[in-house]
Amino acid sequence: MGDDFGRYRGTESRIPQWLRRRPKKNAGDSAFGEGDAAGREALLFAVADAGMPISPAAHPVGYRCSCDRIGCPTPARHPLSFAWQTQSTTDRPQIERWARNQPEANFITATGMVHDVLDVPLEAGGSALERLLERGIDVGPVADSGGDRMLFFTATRGTPEDEDEWWPCELDCHPETMDEHPGLRWHCRGSYVLVPPARLPGELSVRWLRGPEHPLPDPLTLLETLTDACARYAGENGELDPHAVAWPLGR
Repeated sequence: MGDDFGRYRGTESRIPQWLRRRPKKNAGDSAFGEGDAAGREALLFAVADAGMPISPAAHPVGYRCSCDRIGCPTPARHPLSFAWQTQSTTDRPQIERWARNQPEANFITATGMVHDVLDVPLEAGGSALERLLERGIDVGPVADSGGDRMLFFTATRGTPEDEDEWWPCELDCHPETMDEHPGLRWHCRGSYVLVPPARLPGELSVRWLRGPEHPLPDPLTLLETLTDACARYAGENGELDPHAVAWPLGR
């Protein structure tokens, strides 16, 4: 695994340049940097059309969160409702109502129903994405999440008849966990991620690198390359055991 990684490190890659690019803001741009309100709705509809259910989330107010929780640990990254799992929908009229009645709101997508998300450090994700594309492997939607994480959207494993066959809980990501982690987080049932266009404190954003028009791949086709990239990233950044942190260390 990863025997050919070295030959890419000495070559000039277009993907890091791609990741560093930030969309230019025009005078008519909305706060989301994605054009006007219609453009925002179009991006949300595209997520819904791909079958990924969404619901409203908090948004930044300066460096704070729009919620009323003092010292919110996940500012602008959490749903507005505790019922987000049942509230999440692909229904266009409902999404349109939310978007127009809450023009500043971010949106989350509930994972584990139609899709999962493999969440990795941005640097590791960039190198993995380059390798996957060069090998001709089908990669689905990919998002830059706040300039430090990369989200790979995949099909879900579904809910097996034998619950014992489900992935061990140590592989799942708690959505409220915001501690820095060099490894891969697997968002499946009971979790969520922000979807573009989303704003974060400090003028950061969540934006598509590959849009939701790309079909969702089987997560296992990406897993080896992503875990290898995470292990190498951890090793290069001084982690004691780079292979141990390819997965989350626990809940």
